[in-house]
Amino acid sequence: MASAASVLNVSAYLFTPIDDPAALRPVLRARAADAGLRGTILLAEEGINLFLAGGAADVRGFVDGLRADFPALETKESWSDAVPFGRLLVKLKREIIRMDRPEVRPQDGRAPAVSPATLRRWLDRGADDDGREVVLVDTRNAFEVDYGTFAGAQDWRIERFTQFPDAASAHLDELDGKTVVSFCTGGIRCEKAALYLRDQGLDAYQLDGGILGWFAAQGDAHWDGDCFVFDEREALDPAFAARTGA
Repeated sequence: MASAASVLNVSAYLFTPIDDPAALRPVLRARAADAGLRGTILLAEEGINLFLAGGAADVRGFVDGLRADFPALETKESWSDAVPFGRLLVKLKREIIRMDRPEVRPQDGRAPAVSPATLRRWLDRGADDDGREVVLVDTRNAFEVDYGTFAGAQDWRIERFTQFPDAASAHLDELDGKTVVSFCTGGIRCEKAALYLRDQGLDAYQLDGGILGWFAAQGDAHWDGDCFVFDEREALDPAFAARTGA
């Protein structure tokens, strides 16, 4: 990381049943505020999603406290010179990532995941370990894809994630018989997407850790451009440097 960067940015999500998100909201807001953090925490009955920034010890201390309730929570870290959020928000949602398909329940069990190392091997050789064609499906919104995506990835030009199921249904024939790997920024959308695709009879997987996990493990291999992020940095390159925005 650049030595000048002193602000730790962390993103994390976990699909897990939360019995009373409303009761948890003030608790987490107080903890984050006491730590001087800024960003957003989303809570729903299906789980938690967060993007936070602050001093390294403060951010990691808050995350350590979260793991008392959510031990499986995994984080992705990056650094910046300034906090890329204006304030702290803790929100209650019906879904931590809206798909409007209540039958898709990753809190009950996630779809199979492909590690960055495995996907890199598949892409390098042009097929999966069984010799089948691999199709990458970008589950993000069109404006995000325009910042950068995997070379050759499917881009269905959706404007919001709720459109993904219908877009997928329109492309089922061309995905049939292939190994399908869905991906997104940090993993949350492609986790639901892979479950939906498997429900449609496809051999679908999610990229474990999403694009940010890929950058950390594989850099810019098979990637063109930057990755849009939902904060004032706007986009990160594969070395996690902000190329535009704050």
